[in-house]
Amino acid sequence: MQRPNIIFILLDDMGWKDLNCTGSTFYETPNIDKLAREGMMFPNAYAACPVCSPSRASYLTGKYPAKVGVTDWIDMGSFHPIRAKLVDAPYLKHIPLGEKTIASSLKEKGYATWHIGKWHLGGEDYYPEKFGFEKNIGGCSWGHPHQGYFSPYGIQSLEDGPEGEYLTDRLTDEAIRLIQSDEKRPFFMSLCHYAVHEPIDAKEKDIERFRKKAEEIGLDKENSLQPGEPIPTGNGFQVVRRTIQSDPAYAAMIWNLDENIGRLMKALEESGKADNTLVIFTSDNGGLATAEGSPTSNLPAREGKGWMYEGGTRVPLIMWYPKLIHAGTCCLTPVTTPDFYPTFMDLIGAEEDLPDGLDGVSLMPLLRGAAIEPRPIFWHYPHYGNQGGTPGSSLIVGQYKLIEFYEDLHYELYDISTDLSEQNNLINQYPEKAEEMKQLLHQWQEQVCAKFPTVNPDRE
Repeated sequence: MQRPNIIFILLDDMGWKDLNCTGSTFYETPNIDKLAREGMMFPNAYAACPVCSPSRASYLTGKYPAKVGVTDWIDMGSFHPIRAKLVDAPYLKHIPLGEKTIASSLKEKGYATWHIGKWHLGGEDYYPEKFGFEKNIGGCSWGHPHQGYFSPYGIQSLEDGPEGEYLTDRLTDEAIRLIQSDEKRPFFMSLCHYAVHEPIDAKEKDIERFRKKAEEIGLDKENSLQPGEPIPTGNGFQVVRRTIQSDPAYAAMIWNLDENIGRLMKALEESGKADNTLVIFTSDNGGLATAEGSPTSNLPAREGKGWMYEGGTRVPLIMWYPKLIHAGTCCLTPVTTPDFYPTFMDLIGAEEDLPDGLDGVSLMPLLRGAAIEPRPIFWHYPHYGNQGGTPGSSLIVGQYKLIEFYEDLHYELYDISTDLSEQNNLINQYPEKAEEMKQLLHQWQEQVCAKFPTVNPDRE
């Protein structure tokens, strides 16, 4: 029997509530909602980091970012807020060449391996071709389309299209072309859209659609952006929070993305390959809700991209595979980015060939309606996020989440099953639980050789 195809759709900066099926009442996502109705939703899915590059490295390697060494977005420079209390921990600005990726493993098993879209895991010496991908269309060192979403793009590994061509459309065209090719091998497609990362750049007709919608429901009269107090640590940020989803241009980007998901799924069906294809839809971190225009809102989840709170790491996740997954199912088990690698290998019956040192677990039992062993999930982000967040680590054990903040070494404990907004700090109410989780977090940090920020000697 032919092994299943895998299409992994990774969005950039899409928040957990940016879909109709996850709670948005302003954005419109009929095609993605259809994917959810026909597949399995994971309301408690998490990215491995609140920013992009570490989550991408984690997905490819099946390891936590702290173990890989890529713990911050790769800026190819140095982000150092001079007035901050701490200096960011050092980190790798590329995925290590020695890492065996899921693409390499699948290629060894006879898969065609294709990367389309954003890469952002190092310079030319660390492009997708070095990590098991036979094709690289649009992947480079860029973290976002510097010249905007309309051609000419200026992306090194993507030939410019006709002037005015839209990038999300183009990447989908490339994906459809590969799906419709005469490739006889099973395929692994890593479709990493640049959307919905800023610049918030959409087609005018789509923006107008949501301008009118905002007017009709009164959102144009809402003051949905609220300046916050300056961050007391003096890291130089003025937080501006969006309290309601209301940005027509961002809504237009999501609308266009949804149209393209619909086109992709239609092409998959018409190719005759849909019945034997696993499709995954997720994001690399939470929605951008506190800076850089704050185009979306993650409420009731607290904050967003670049923060240790739920808005920074909770992401949408839909898995679709009619041969295995019952339509309209919902799995409440917490899952995280490193889980994809062992899941894909288990899917094709090659779990015995997993490399050593993976942190993720196979989600195949969940897709079959069974359970997996409860386990803690960890984060380590020893950096200042350029959205206002400060360095920290965290873990989830069952219903509880503990966050360790490095500036003053204070801890916060939340019951996220009842307090998604993380407003009720239980650190003094449950000292034994907090201590137990602290010990678990510190043991894990030691195991992965986590690096930490240091005191800033230049602080003014």
